[in-house]
Amino acid sequence: MTWKQAVKDYQHYLKIERGLANNTIVNYCLDIEKLVAYIENRELHLSPITITEDYIKEFVYTTAKEVNPRSQARMISGLKSFFSYLVFEDYRKTNPLDLIEAPKLGRQLPDTLSETEIDTLIQAIDLSKPQGERNRAMLETLYGCGLRVTELIELKLSDLFFDEGFIKVTGKGNKQRFVPISGQTVKFIELYRTTIRNHQIVQKGFEDTLFLNRRGKQLTRAMVFTIIKRLAEKMELNKSISPHTFRHSFATHLLQNGADLRAIQQMLGHESITTTEVYMHVDRSHLKEVMEQFHPRK
Repeated sequence: MTWKQAVKDYQHYLKIERGLANNTIVNYCLDIEKLVAYIENRELHLSPITITEDYIKEFVYTTAKEVNPRSQARMISGLKSFFSYLVFEDYRKTNPLDLIEAPKLGRQLPDTLSETEIDTLIQAIDLSKPQGERNRAMLETLYGCGLRVTELIELKLSDLFFDEGFIKVTGKGNKQRFVPISGQTVKFIELYRTTIRNHQIVQKGFEDTLFLNRRGKQLTRAMVFTIIKRLAEKMELNKSISPHTFRHSFATHLLQNGADLRAIQQMLGHESITTTEVYMHVDRSHLKEVMEQFHPRK
């Protein structure tokens, strides 16, 4: 079995049997490609079947010098998953990464913005330009509904159920969920639709896409990152932010204002409550108030 064939079969497995999104599959395979390049550069005649733990260790420890512990842990996890698949399919008897330990990582808390910072950021949008209304509607949707950037750019007109107060979101692995939408977010989306989008020439295949670029096509993830980065620079915000920062802020602010963690989990589309629980660690300021209010020895 060649590396090319093994990776192709693995991608098929991730898509069909695991139901992972294309972006996730690409990320899973990046480190396999690095391993293949490492083998080829050293002219080692090793296949996915014959490569041993010693060569994997050599690759991991050589690469570890070039990346941070988090990237190293992700790399080991990704390779372990690939070789576990080969074992599962009976191509190999053992996984060469079984005894290779990933570096211990502390919990990394997500960056968030305050409500004031979000308001200021959105107010910094130049509404004199046509894309201004679109950008405001996008950021209001990111923050108001807690969406991932891919979920935002793939949002369809047919996904909007404003009369019912929900939007239908297609998340990781094509799993769909309904997320509540506030009247304010509805207002800005409708303003964008009626004043800008309805007057655009829409390219074939994008008739149902909500947020369009100037050429009438779907926006890219990179474009949304760029829009937010420029706004942060404009208001001289000394924080490294991305579209995901709005999602983190959405969850954090809900929790701070008393929302149930299980409800937040459903809105974010997290499979496990443990993923959502990271927001319990973001802001501890309310814990003292809870103690004073509910403990019998206050």
